[in-house]
Amino acid sequence: MERAMSSEQAWRGNWRVRLYERVRERGYDSLTAFANARPTASLVALAEELGQDDVVGVQVLSGLLAEAEQRKQVTRFVRDALVRELYECLPNGWPAVLDDANRFKVAKALGSWIADTPETHKERVRQVRTALLATPPPPGWRPLGPDDELLLTLLPDKEV
Repeated sequence: MERAMSSEQAWRGNWRVRLYERVRERGYDSLTAFANARPTASLVALAEELGQDDVVGVQVLSGLLAEAEQRKQVTRFVRDALVRELYECLPNGWPAVLDDANRFKVAKALGSWIADTPETHKERVRQVRTALLATPPPPGWRPLGPDDELLLTLLPDKEV
């Protein structure tokens, strides 16, 4: 209940201005730079660091996507989002065995990632999901950021 109340506060006033003020207070010139300094933190963790009571993950996601669009780096943003989902859902890395419990964790990570992906990249992301499930990465694989070698192979910097 407390989190629901704080997320309501997050939408009061000009949340974009508040978000960027918080980023600058922490010494960063962009939300992307702030997030890049924490490449495996979830969107919720980033939001809580910027304002536990008045910033929520979807605002961080929106800001990161807007910056990526301006910089023509949406594909990198999409890889970044996958890294964050994998760390949140698979803290021990890619499972060695896809039993029911692990299949659920993988599905949650990939499903959340696809849901957060802009329409321009949905088809490519679905192809990556299919590739990851057909030929899983090595057990324990945890990309450290969006420039991970496997991620770059699966989703190269080719803007749509």
